[in-house]
Amino acid sequence: MSKTLNELILSIDNGTQSIRVLLFDLNGNVVAKNKIELEAYFSSQPGWAEQQADYFWQKLAECCQQLWQQPEVIKNHWREKIVAVTLTTQRGTVINLDVDGKPLRPAILWLDQRLAEKNQPMKWYWRWLFKLIRQSSAVEYFRRKAQANWIAQEQPELWQKTKKFLLLSGFLTFKLIDEYKDSIGSCVGYLPFDYKKQQWAAKSDWKWNALPLNLDMLPQLVKPGELLGNITQAAAELTGISQGLPLIASASDKACEVLGSGCFEPTSASLSYGTTATINTNNSAYVEPQAFIPPYPSAIPDQYNSEVMIYRGFWMVSWFKRQFGQREMLKAKELGVTAESLFDELVNQVPPGSMGLMLQPYWSPGIKNLEAKGAILGFGDVHTRAHIYRSILEGLAYALREGKESLEKRQGQKITRLIVSGGGSQSDAAMQLTADIFNLPAFRPHTFETSGLGAAINAAVGMGYFNDYEQAARAMTRLEKNFLPDQKNVQLYDQLYQKVYRKMYRQLKPIYQQIKNITGYPE
Repeated sequence: MSKTLNELILSIDNGTQSIRVLLFDLNGNVVAKNKIELEAYFSSQPGWAEQQADYFWQKLAECCQQLWQQPEVIKNHWREKIVAVTLTTQRGTVINLDVDGKPLRPAILWLDQRLAEKNQPMKWYWRWLFKLIRQSSAVEYFRRKAQANWIAQEQPELWQKTKKFLLLSGFLTFKLIDEYKDSIGSCVGYLPFDYKKQQWAAKSDWKWNALPLNLDMLPQLVKPGELLGNITQAAAELTGISQGLPLIASASDKACEVLGSGCFEPTSASLSYGTTATINTNNSAYVEPQAFIPPYPSAIPDQYNSEVMIYRGFWMVSWFKRQFGQREMLKAKELGVTAESLFDELVNQVPPGSMGLMLQPYWSPGIKNLEAKGAILGFGDVHTRAHIYRSILEGLAYALREGKESLEKRQGQKITRLIVSGGGSQSDAAMQLTADIFNLPAFRPHTFETSGLGAAINAAVGMGYFNDYEQAARAMTRLEKNFLPDQKNVQLYDQLYQKVYRKMYRQLKPIYQQIKNITGYPE
């Protein structure tokens, strides 16, 4: 299909803290966008994170309607130039629908920490196999974390009424096209999904024995770049998106970030400083980032993203700003500048290494370190909140460097460059210390909206504007700024990483375990 600069793609990006609607041209430029901050979740019990399912749909519609009212959008008739719609969302948020497609309860978000307590033993042969491969605790954690198990046990009457069990991506897709479909690229969570074959698991798979789900409760899966359906009249009336426009499958927000950053080969890593901090490589082969941890579906069909995740990664920066950064946030508002620019000043007040302050960023545990907690070591009377802030950024970079080294071993290829996206990529200070800690060039893409751009690339390929994803990425992605490592800082950081950071978890693990034994937290 021939392309012109007049043709636009509407990319909807429903993250954890905001929803954004973006108009991309076929050169990857954001010609217009609108953003609405979300109430990320409410919590009626400690550790719970829920949100009304229809809240996401209402905010999506509101965000679109505000976009259409922007003077430039009206003046240039940009709404009429949209040729396709695509959708990317946060991962692992689940929604129960009844036979009429109505939500039965609030969505349970990926941040939720509740655990199922009453799981029945699995069949003996599965227990025997998991014991043999030393994965019994990981499988039991999967079962306890699975939202479907908790709902079935604690709200059995509601579970009996559940006709469909969808991810947020599947729910919003249903609202847009009135069909129960979802992208393969969005399938991340505690579901009976075969990550190697990228399809719902076979009947013989252990996950069906671990979860109270059946295939009829799940949506039909579509590959990224393929047609999900067309915008219905009801969706058009609410959102203002033109009826009949094609909705093209993309992938989860992290997968779309990898594609939107232009990462195709395992030698380039997509580093995301988002609510969850991640480092990803794209692979055509199935490469587990850690033993028995699957790679997730790529936004490129039939490929994989090998990912190491720091749960609540850059969320720690938000936590710091709320707890200790009110001065900068108020000053930024008064001066009409971004808060990030003032926080960069805070970072630059402190020398590399934060004068010995070392942070381990396990503010929430992961599947491979269930007892872990966060830690800050090395305090002295010289340290201020500026040192704490810099140590947060350095601690995240150390943890992601550890992930990089793990990925290199697993995939058998060295990572030679970093492409950084997410909120943290807007900080020059964070970009520079990342380059220094990794001793690699760190690139900032031309747009902050890499997840929305990745989804737009899916739509552009799906609509036939490009022959393949590499051609689309060459046209729609580019790198704006390069941060090169400062070799003086590289030496300092390497010593701190090798001699201190890499030993911290091993040394502190027994103490974390004792804290857990005494307090019961984390479960």
